[in-house]
Amino acid sequence: MILVDNVYKRYLTDHGPGPWILRGVSLNIPKNVSVGLIGQNGAGKSTLLRLIGGSDTPNRGRIVRNCRVSWPMGLVGGLHLDLTGRQNAKFVCRIFGHDKDMEEKISFIQDFAEIGRYFDEPVQTYSSGMRSRLKFGISLAFEFDVYISDEVTSAGDRSFKAKASAAFRNLMEKRSLIMVSHSDGTLREFCQAGIWLHQGQAHWFDDLEEALRNYHESIKS
Repeated sequence: MILVDNVYKRYLTDHGPGPWILRGVSLNIPKNVSVGLIGQNGAGKSTLLRLIGGSDTPNRGRIVRNCRVSWPMGLVGGLHLDLTGRQNAKFVCRIFGHDKDMEEKISFIQDFAEIGRYFDEPVQTYSSGMRSRLKFGISLAFEFDVYISDEVTSAGDRSFKAKASAAFRNLMEKRSLIMVSHSDGTLREFCQAGIWLHQGQAHWFDDLEEALRNYHESIKS
């Protein structure tokens, strides 16, 4: 289970603190349920995903993770830009204590990312799509209870999208997902429940279709 307890989030701007993106958000995300985050651009979907994954922290409130949660797979932050893809993969292997099977992990990551010679080039030379592929491959190389994804199935060509979708379907047999996607079809394929973010608030729906219906009604008005 993941507990989001009275979370507030905003960012500093050149003119001081910006507006609240999330205002008093409280959620209980149960085990073994895949969830779609839904809302308009700027509603805070990626922000909430980063907070859940631990790559960002709330201004107020807390997030309690009673499970192993991946980093956001589609977001390109968190990589060491001066290191190569291979070096980044080795670094993560060491953090997670996989020195003995490091070569196996790196081989999987290299094959999955499909970035060719760039795997041995500095990450700062990558396109955003290539960084997403690398981060997705690194995420899949390690076991988590909950995988979180920000539009990762949209990265790359048709072949890679199909590979990403197949990987998610395989994950759903034993793990759960928290996913951001602008595609209703993608959310329906992978998620059962939904969180609709609207005006800084988060609304939980056990049925994804109810979350989608509320979202679409809000953008019509």
